[in-house]
Amino acid sequence: MESIWAALSSASPYLLSFILLLIFLEQISYLKKKSSIPGPTLVFPFVGNAISLVLNPTKFWETQTTLAKSSPLGISANYIIGRFIIFVQSTDFSHKIFANVRPDAFHLVGHPFGKKLFGEHNLIYMMGQDHKDLRRRIAPNFTPKALATYISLQQSIILTHLQTWVSLSNRTEPISLRLLCRDMNLETSQKVFVGPYLDRELQTRFNLDYSFFNTGLMALPVDLPGFEFRNARLAVSRLVETLAFCADQSKAKIKAGGEATCLIDFWMQETMTEITAAEKAGEPAPPHTASKVFGGHLFDFLFASQDASTSSLLWGVTLLDSHPEVLARVREEVARIWSPESDRLITAEELREMKYTEAVAREVIRFRAPATMVPHIAGEEFRLSEEYVIPKGAIVFPSVFESSFQGFTEPHLFDPDRFMEGRQEDRVYKKNFLAFGAGAHQCVGQRYAVNHLVLFIALFTSLIDFKRHRTDGCDEIAYIPTICPKDDCKVFLYRRCTRFPSLW
Repeated sequence: MESIWAALSSASPYLLSFILLLIFLEQISYLKKKSSIPGPTLVFPFVGNAISLVLNPTKFWETQTTLAKSSPLGISANYIIGRFIIFVQSTDFSHKIFANVRPDAFHLVGHPFGKKLFGEHNLIYMMGQDHKDLRRRIAPNFTPKALATYISLQQSIILTHLQTWVSLSNRTEPISLRLLCRDMNLETSQKVFVGPYLDRELQTRFNLDYSFFNTGLMALPVDLPGFEFRNARLAVSRLVETLAFCADQSKAKIKAGGEATCLIDFWMQETMTEITAAEKAGEPAPPHTASKVFGGHLFDFLFASQDASTSSLLWGVTLLDSHPEVLARVREEVARIWSPESDRLITAEELREMKYTEAVAREVIRFRAPATMVPHIAGEEFRLSEEYVIPKGAIVFPSVFESSFQGFTEPHLFDPDRFMEGRQEDRVYKKNFLAFGAGAHQCVGQRYAVNHLVLFIALFTSLIDFKRHRTDGCDEIAYIPTICPKDDCKVFLYRRCTRFPSLW
C-alpha cells in the first residue's frame, strides 16, 4: 500500500500538469471558435456554463440574447460540457440555418444531447429523399377528414378536464394550471395518436415513463445509473415499445377493414395497402413500415405536441386575463356560433368560422413561442457571413422567440388583430413567424396544434369564469423546457355556463 501511495505522490505533479494543459488547450479552442463574437472570455473547465444553464435557464438565455443584440451579426457564444454553442438572434441567420439542414451543413437535433436521449433514427434526424418520403406518408394524418376526427376527441377530453378543474377550485385558494394542462394534453395526445389501443394499465405506465422523460430533459446529460438523464433515456425506449404495440394493433384493425378513429389508423390505411401489395409481389415490406419505426415517429409527434401545447394553453389563459377586451371579443364570437346548452361538440365547420379566436391563438403562439429555440449541430464548417464561420460540431440555437419580436407592427404588444384579414401580418411578416419552424423540417402538425389551442380557448372562455392570482413576477418566463408563466399560471376558476354540455 505504501508503495502505491509513493507512486501516486511521485506522479501527482505530472498529473496536475496534464490537467492544466488540458484546461489551457480547452480555453484556447473555445476562444478560437468564439473569434470576435460576444460571449464569456473564459469558461469553467470541462463543464463550461452547464450548471448555470440548469439552475437558471431563464437568466442564461436572457444573457445570451443581450450579448447577441450587442453584436452587428446578432449572434453570441458560450460553452456547455465540452460543446461550443452559438445563440442566433437574427431572423435572417435563423432562416439560413433552417434552410441548410443537410449532411454537409446543419443537423436538426431537437435537444443539445438529443441523439442520446431519443435514439439515432427519429424523424427529426432524417434528411434528403428519405425524409421527403416519410413526410409524404405522414400527410394523410392531417387531411380535413382526419383533423375533424381529432377535433371530436380533443373536445371530449378538454370538457372532461375542465369540469374536474372547476371542482378542484374554490374561492380562497388558487389552483396551478401547469400540471393540469400537461395531464390533459398528455391524455389528448394519447387518444388522438393511438386512440383505443392504450388501455388503462398501459396508460398508467405511459404517464410514468413520460414523467421520467420530461424530468430528464432539463437535467445534466449524465448517462449513468441513478441520474435523471439515464432514467429519461430508458423511459424513451419503453415509450417507443408501447407505441409500437399500438401500431401493431392498428395494423390488424385496418387490415381487417376497420374504420380509422385516430392518427395511427389514418397513417396505417395507405401503409397496409403498400404492405399487402409487397406481400403479394413477394417483396420485402416497404421502408418506414415496421411497428417499432412507427413507435419512434409517434414519440416524435408526442414530444413535439405535448409540452409546446401546454405552454400555449397556459399563456392563452394568462394573456386573456390581462387583456379583458380580447376575452370579451372571443366570448362574443364563440357565443354566436356555439352554445354549451346545445349538448353537442363544436364542428370542424364552426371551428373555421371562429376567425378572431384563431387570430388570438396565433398571437399567443407568436407572442410566447413555446419552443423558443430549435437546436442544430454543424456537421461541417459553415460560413454564416463574411465575418464569421460556424465551426464543425458547434450546437447552434436559432431563436424562434426573438424572431417573433422582429418585423411585426409594434411586436411587443399582444394584438390578435394583426392576424385578421385586414392586416394579414402572418403573410406580410411570414419570415418572422417561426414558431412552427421553416424549411424542410417545418412542423407537419401545425394545423392540429392551432386547432387544439382554438378549441381550448373557445371552451375554456365559454364554460369558465377565471381570474389570475397575480403576484410579483408571476408572468415572467420560466423554462421547463418550453416556456410558461413563472407561477405555473395560478387561477381562480368558477363555472360560467348554467351547466356543462351533456355528451354522455
